Amino acid sequence: MPSKLLFLPGALGRTELWMPVANLLVHPARKIHFGWPGFGSTPPDPRINGINDLVAKVVAEIDQPTALVAQSMGGVIAIRAALEKPGLVTHLILSVTSGGMNMRGFGAQDWRTSFHEENPSLPRWFSTYQEDLTPVLPGLRIPTLLLWGDADPISPVSVGQRLASLLPHATLHVFPGGEHDLASAFAADVAPLVDAHLLKAA
Repeated sequence: MPSKLLFLPGALGRTELWMPVANLLVHPARKIHFGWPGFGSTPPDPRINGINDLVAKVVAEIDQPTALVAQSMGGVIAIRAALEKPGLVTHLILSVTSGGMNMRGFGAQDWRTSFHEENPSLPRWFSTYQEDLTPVLPGLRIPTLLLWGDADPISPVSVGQRLASLLPHATLHVFPGGEHDLASAFAADVAPLVDAHLLKAA
């Protein structure tokens, strides 16, 4: 059982995205909404200059049995952190993430250009990040809940299906009509799934 729930945002750094789900959870673990320095409402940190720094910052927070709950690009950070601390990461909940896979083969809409046109002041860590985690995913033997929507052009259901086939202890749940914001839009349906998942033996 995790004693800490660490909620990770997507590329916009919106820590409030997971709050509707967190507020509905009955699990007693302490809830922490983690922000990316320099994104959203989180102030910059001169020590954070890229994805590797973000991973290290998340890993430093995993000091007790912890479940990682992550949105989109935050899911890549969660997977990398879990690979570094598999003994303390008890559960993964990943929503509409690439999982560190190449999205071109899944017909996914490329969000990166428009993302920086609309948010020119944000660092480019996520949009320039390139790493294929596919070879290491089968070694991640942590109970994983995959949350997808069937109306999400950024991360199509086929991405979730591929992750479900690679991760040994993964369960995929697809929300009809769900888009990239399903974590907040379907909070009342997501929360019970997360509560049930956190009861699974690690």
